Parts: sequence; structure tokens; C-alpha cells
Amino acid sequence: MPPVHSSPFHQMENPALASLLQHTTTKEKRSKTRIGGAGGIFRMFKLLPMLTSGCKMVTLLGRPRNPMLTDHATTGTLFGHRRGRVSLAIQEDPHRLPIFVIELPMSSTAFQKEMASDIVRLSFESETKTNKKKVLEEFVWAVYCNGRKYGYSIRRKQMTDDELHVMQSLRGVSMGAGVLPGLTEKETAVDGELTYMRARFERVVGSKDSEAFHMINPEGAAEGQELSIFFVRVH
Repeated sequence: MPPVHSSPFHQMENPALASLLQHTTTKEKRSKTRIGGAGGIFRMFKLLPMLTSGCKMVTLLGRPRNPMLTDHATTGTLFGHRRGRVSLAIQEDPHRLPIFVIELPMSSTAFQKEMASDIVRLSFESETKTNKKKVLEEFVWAVYCNGRKYGYSIRRKQMTDDELHVMQSLRGVSMGAGVLPGLTEKETAVDGELTYMRARFERVVGSKDSEAFHMINPEGAAEGQELSIFFVRVH
């Protein structure tokens, strides 16, 4: 049974972690007045078990009116088959290949359960003792979700056919959640339908050893949930 910690980060003496968490706390206070908190996209993603292939996409298309959704925002996509594992892709531009792709050591079912929390924090910790690479260029990561360690993952150098299929299918989607057709009927029958959640993220560089991505919610989203993704190199 993996240990459970009270925080996504169990080594709070690391100044990089403290800096990123401080930014998160400040952002949580701002969000209630600026954008009404999270909720819209999360609510759609929580409904995915009720969706079928008859509803291929439930998305928020078109140019967002929220001034925060600028071209400088980063695109993050969480996706996976219902009976498979969840993957994360980070893109600086949704029309370009991701700068970071990784399959998480957690099933889609486990991730759905974690999303029952009002605040979802995915944290990736690398123990590589080098400063020659940027944080997102590290390969081996310990993965935590809401303080619970799920295991280790290795960043991909090249995307799989499934991952390419998702990125190509969502080129015109800025944010939203839904169901995509699988590459083959056999794959869908074995692993279940391919679900996704895509959102824009504010990218925060804490130091050369830490970065964070905080989900930007659409205008008018209800209060309640927030999603943040942390990358930290622990020395």
C-alpha cells in the first residue's frame, strides 16, 4: 500500500517546493474574484463515465473571451482509455507536438477517484543530480496525486500511435472534455473508450529546479475545484 502524505510534497524543506506552493495559495485566493474558481471543465470530465461513443466530443470550442486565455498560456491534456492508464501531454501550442509526454502510473479509474477532491495536485519529483537539463527534460519521475505516491514514470522521447491520434484529433480544441474514437474497434473493445480533458494552464517557473502549471478556468466557471501540476528536481 503506497504511503499517504498530507501534502503533494513530503520534503517541505526544499525551497523550490515552498515557492511553488506559495504561488498556488495566492492564486487560489485570486481565482475566486477573477474567474470564479474552477469547475466547468472538471465537471465535464467527471461526467465522462456516463458518455458513450455516440457523443464523441463535449468541448468548449471557439475563441475564449477570458482575457487570461492568451497565446502565452500552455495547453495541457489528460487522456486515456477507460480501462487503461492516464497520460499527460503539455504543449506550448496545440498545433505543435508536445514538449512533454508521460504515461502516469495510475489507472483512469484511480484518477477519476482523485478528482472527487476539490483541489487536485499532480506532482512529479526527479532525483537526478544534475543542472545541465531543464526540469521538463528529465526522464525518470516519481508521481504523486493529492499527496499519494503512485509510482514512477519515464518521459517519452517519441509518442505512441495512440498519443499521436489524440494530439491530431484535438488540434482544433482549446479546452474541454469528451470521448474520442479509438484507433481500432478491437482496441476500444479491450481498453474501453478514449477519454480526454484539455485545458489552458498558467506556467510558473519557480527556479531552475521547479516549474508549475495552474489550470486557467473559463469565464463563468463555478467555484469548487482546481488543478495544478508541479515538476520538481529534488537534490
